[in-house]
Amino acid sequence: MRTVVVDGANVMGSRPDGWWRDRAGAAARLYASLCGLTAPDMVFVLVLEGAARAAKLPPGCTVRVVLAEGSGDDTIAGLAGAGTLVVTADRELRRRCEQRGAEVVGPSWLLSLFER
Repeated sequence: MRTVVVDGANVMGSRPDGWWRDRAGAAARLYASLCGLTAPDMVFVLVLEGAARAAKLPPGCTVRVVLAEGSGDDTIAGLAGAGTLVVTADRELRRRCEQRGAEVVGPSWLLSLFER
């Protein structure tokens, strides 16, 4: 089982769909998309920060949600480690996660899973 840590802010920001007007709503849509994935070999962890933390997330989904107390990047780097896959396009966060042994992919990798 592989843990996939999703940088919620970065993935939401990769699509110009008006997410900035309703960050909590965008986080809820991302969560719903993650819940709809069929990936028996992956466990998803969605990290939310700032206004996105107020998202109304329905129960009954296997996606684990981590609400960052401070910096989302610090929270994600803390979750990264050997065998972890981190989804972000943030260069500095990528460097930090790779130093901890994680593999890093961009948001397009995750978005392509939603299209299947």
